[in-house]
Amino acid sequence: MPASTRNWILACLPVGVVALVISLVAWASSSPLKQTTPIPVVVNEDSLTRTVSRVNQLFEEQWKDRELIPAEQADELTQMRRLSLALHGTIPSLEEIREFQAMSGDDRLERWTAKLLEDRRFADYFSERFTRAFVGVAQGQFIVFRRDRFKAWLSEQIQANTPYDELVRKLIAGEGIWTGDPETNFITAAMADGNLDRNKLTGSTVRAFLGQRIDCAQCHDHPFDHWKQADFEGLTAFYGQVEVKLLGVRQNDDLKYEVEDRNTLEKRTVAPQVPFLNECLPAKGTLRERLAAWVTHPDNRRFERASANRIWGLLFGVPYINPVDDLPAPTDLAQEPPDLLDILGQDFRENGYDIKRLIQIIVASKPFGLSSSTDNENAEEIERATSEWALFPLVRLRPEQIIGSMLQASSLKTIDQNSNLFMRGRRFFSEIDFVREYGDLGSDELNDFPGTIPQALLRMNGQFAKDNGSASPFNSVGRISSLDISNAKRVETCFLVCLSRIPTPEELTHFIKQYETAPNQKQREKITEDLFWALYNSPEFSWNH
Repeated sequence: MPASTRNWILACLPVGVVALVISLVAWASSSPLKQTTPIPVVVNEDSLTRTVSRVNQLFEEQWKDRELIPAEQADELTQMRRLSLALHGTIPSLEEIREFQAMSGDDRLERWTAKLLEDRRFADYFSERFTRAFVGVAQGQFIVFRRDRFKAWLSEQIQANTPYDELVRKLIAGEGIWTGDPETNFITAAMADGNLDRNKLTGSTVRAFLGQRIDCAQCHDHPFDHWKQADFEGLTAFYGQVEVKLLGVRQNDDLKYEVEDRNTLEKRTVAPQVPFLNECLPAKGTLRERLAAWVTHPDNRRFERASANRIWGLLFGVPYINPVDDLPAPTDLAQEPPDLLDILGQDFRENGYDIKRLIQIIVASKPFGLSSSTDNENAEEIERATSEWALFPLVRLRPEQIIGSMLQASSLKTIDQNSNLFMRGRRFFSEIDFVREYGDLGSDELNDFPGTIPQALLRMNGQFAKDNGSASPFNSVGRISSLDISNAKRVETCFLVCLSRIPTPEELTHFIKQYETAPNQKQREKITEDLFWALYNSPEFSWNH
């Protein structure tokens, strides 16, 4: 081959590669070969229906006693958006909205919930929520702690619908190497400067699984609660025989848990003991196996109540009892009627600690289906109705939900595990960058947090917002601009893509007039870009409503 020909081929090769990539991306985005999650048929389980009825009756009596009139039922698209944000961390795609609208039957919201729960996006999203609650957000010591492996393991457990009590027992009592047995990262997350912080393990265990803050009792008796320093030491002693070595997390029966006495400054051995329900502590097994059995024991109502409160919080954005890790001690059911957490907790326990079933019950209840709007303009009455769950609470979206929604709005098709590699990679890296700039909420993401001016500016002028809002053949702005549809349909599509609702008559009229001034495709693209920018930056986009 002549040198001139060879040089010409080499010069053209990069251009050809770029053209090929663009062609593949365009083809994948317009005609993805997808295996959509089938819509399962929801079996009308009598026990599930009974529990939902008990929950509804509790709230109806509560509203009546407090002379509250609950808000109207939210429309189905609003509930659909609410479900998608709560279970997948993103708004529904236009493709999903059209699929839902094509469904028939009065139970289509229930069937849609079941579909979302079977989608891998649910397991992936909830695994991050649980990871934050169990081990926090810090990466820790990389050699002995692999947060990524822990999160992936949790995702697999959630996808398989592993009973929650079984999952927790694995975390507390697990042994092995942190890469091959990822559940042991719950233990290695407490490593600091080469040492295992057993006090941190105790605090994490009680907060995450029993919904209690016991950390204060590490140094002295709790000033406001019943926790004593002896309670903290006794629980920590259950971790006294765990050690982290080169071959992983293992049990060493020769170890004893010792603390320094504050009065004598001498070491004293602490025997493992639980602060209540001693009869639920098994006599056999390793110390951590015994602790795990006690934490998850069917008679330990703190476990089921804490679980129900956390799941409620993840679905509503606000836990039923706030804060999520400072629950009061359970009341005596022989003297006091069961509250919401008792009702949900009992069903959770009696049905195998099924996370997905618990979610189905909560989203089928009346409070989850209520609107966030009311005709009452009295701020005190609105706050009172919200606190009594007579209004769906308005909560700012988490950073992952913001970026997930912006990315999904950039595509008419669903972005999920079946999307092309380019789109999935873009979501992964965009989320990391956006959360870092926007501000991570950390492990206390169920606490109320204010919005900031830098966050608003990032949505308005950030690079990701600019890229998504600029028309191209591959994103929603460009696709909607080029569609051969009426201006009214164009405006409606923009609202569905960004806000999961149709525009009001006033909104529709206003934006139709904008499009009527567009003489060509270029001008239509500019108007669509402006419309997307306005919807991205509307308060409605960044709140759960």
